[in-house]
Amino acid sequence: MSILLVDDHRLVRAGIRSLLENIDGITVAAEADNGVEALDLIQKKPPDVVLMDIVMQGPNGLKTAEQIQRRCPDIKIIIFSMYANKEYVLQAARSGASAYVLKDSLPMELEIAIRSVYRGKTYLSPALTWHLDDEKNEHNEAEKILSRVTARQKEVWTLIAEGLSTKEIAAELNISPKTVESHRAQLMERLETWDIPGLVKLAIKVGLVSTDDESALLNTTP
Repeated sequence: MSILLVDDHRLVRAGIRSLLENIDGITVAAEADNGVEALDLIQKKPPDVVLMDIVMQGPNGLKTAEQIQRRCPDIKIIIFSMYANKEYVLQAARSGASAYVLKDSLPMELEIAIRSVYRGKTYLSPALTWHLDDEKNEHNEAEKILSRVTARQKEVWTLIAEGLSTKEIAAELNISPKTVESHRAQLMERLETWDIPGLVKLAIKVGLVSTDDESALLNTTP
């Protein structure tokens, strides 16, 4: 089983490599200190598992995970982070990560996580299991909200949240600006949200866009 380590701290990578090289059946195939380098290495020789930090220079681990999943969906991703906050855990799952392991975990946890994702399962550090019920409840709430809108309205809503203007959305979906305005008005009525910032925040809440797209609150124009 081949592993790609992605962390911008050389000493951290050295410590993880030393740990993994003592585990039977696991080989550290390559290392990267940022997301761009990781994607380049994956394109040249895809590993079985990517073990990756969140906070790095350039695209963070969550954005890099999304790119990996789009390009190589068979690669398993483990987020290895010092952050235990709920939002990071949920975003990691949405980005395609199969496991989230805290850096202060016991060494055996990392081995368990790697072997679990390699077999197609998921893993969450025991200290984070309290997030599971919250995630399930949030998922159910998101499904209820999304059920209020049509497929086309969902497309318009997503593009609004990504910061596109009415004309840009019209061009993207090959519809008229007036149709976009009509969909936007219907969205606001169905979602009981009466301005663009409200639509963006709700889109983030239900997972249509990531929190990085919240800049659309400042950039979106009708």
